Amino acid sequence: MSFDYDLFVIGGGSGGVRAARISASEYGAKVALAEEYRMGGTCVIRGCVPKKLMVFASGFPGAVADAQAYGWDATIGAFDWPAFRGRLDTELDRLEGIYRAGLDRAGVTVFDSRATLVDAHTVQLADGDTVTARHILIATGGTPVVPEKWRDMGVMTSNEVFLMDRLPKSILIVGGGYIASEFACIFNGLGVKTTQFYRGAQILRGFDEEARGHISDEMCANGVDLRLGTDILEMERREDGTTWVKSTTGHDATYDAVMFATGRRPNTDGLGLDALGLELGRGGAIPVDKYSQTAVPSVFAVGDVTDRANLTPVAIREGHAFADTVFGGKPTYFDHGLIPTAIFTQPEFGTVGLSEEEARDKGPINVYAAAFRPMHSLFAGRQARALMKLIVCARSDKVLGCHIVADHSGEMIQLAGVAIAMGATKADFDRTLAVHPTMAEELVTMRTLTRSWGD
Repeated sequence: MSFDYDLFVIGGGSGGVRAARISASEYGAKVALAEEYRMGGTCVIRGCVPKKLMVFASGFPGAVADAQAYGWDATIGAFDWPAFRGRLDTELDRLEGIYRAGLDRAGVTVFDSRATLVDAHTVQLADGDTVTARHILIATGGTPVVPEKWRDMGVMTSNEVFLMDRLPKSILIVGGGYIASEFACIFNGLGVKTTQFYRGAQILRGFDEEARGHISDEMCANGVDLRLGTDILEMERREDGTTWVKSTTGHDATYDAVMFATGRRPNTDGLGLDALGLELGRGGAIPVDKYSQTAVPSVFAVGDVTDRANLTPVAIREGHAFADTVFGGKPTYFDHGLIPTAIFTQPEFGTVGLSEEEARDKGPINVYAAAFRPMHSLFAGRQARALMKLIVCARSDKVLGCHIVADHSGEMIQLAGVAIAMGATKADFDRTLAVHPTMAEELVTMRTLTRSWGD
């Protein structure tokens, strides 16, 4: 059977673009890609990149305060959101251009259009035209979830937060995951009166409990009004554009803005997957095997739409592995078992491997942990504390997990991830010479056993 393309990719995010580019440039496949919004997907346009730039922006007041403590005659004025947003829009345009140029150089045909599946080899574009492909890759990512009862209340999600015309004076952030916690720190750093509601007992569910508690304490100390065990009971949009909110704990207040970061779900609505007979998983996730292949042999999926590990570098590796497997003749899959991650709260959280709770359920472990005041902030008179933690198998001495709560922990955890991926033991860490004076030296100088679990 003859097809218009060897591969048709639906979705122009990091995973889809990598798969398209490698399939075309390295393996000579005839490739097309459809994207209905902007090239670059969630990470580049409305996620990691603009968020990290906001993290940078929110850190300058603290940096100026530290500069004063170090002897500088330093002051800082008001934050100019329109000026920042203008620079941000320019940067996102630049990055989108890079993505498009990469696809163009690879010879990929780009359709700026929504695309849906008609059958296992046919895709329909928004104008009604159809194209066929030997293989179809779905890489449509995820989308924020807002509880239905609050959707018409003028609330924001992480999709809209970068499009604000002005910076609010006060904001309520609902949620306790990494997106909610990051934005609570960002807005607090930008001088916005910030309240965060989370219905659970502690933020950052699923991560190491000691690290979660440490971050929560530091956020509160930095000025975030974090209210745990709290959810919205009533909400009313006022004529002046503010929103009145009453919580389940009896607290009520009026906010300039309300942002929901209560989770994301796979972006599969309206894709036509029902026509293929695919049974979707939790929240609409597309089930795939380790090679990202669905139950329909010609259809594959990578990235957040599969709800495996919803991180940009994971989607990129999955997309590359798909190209190697399908067009390179080299069966390849990405191992989701050891993924270094950074959460850009203030302070940052870098983590790789097993949490203490996960590890102790698997066998006997030794835990080494140290909490201390780093030199930089100690000299400036701040009470901020860093946390360094290693989880070690008591039988093999292998390091199973590393957790760092400190400024720049995202940079540190990348290198710790290399060592742990190579199977480093606690003895390997111990015999590594410390770089002094640094925070990271604590990882190789911790000798005192904090606690043990198991045999």
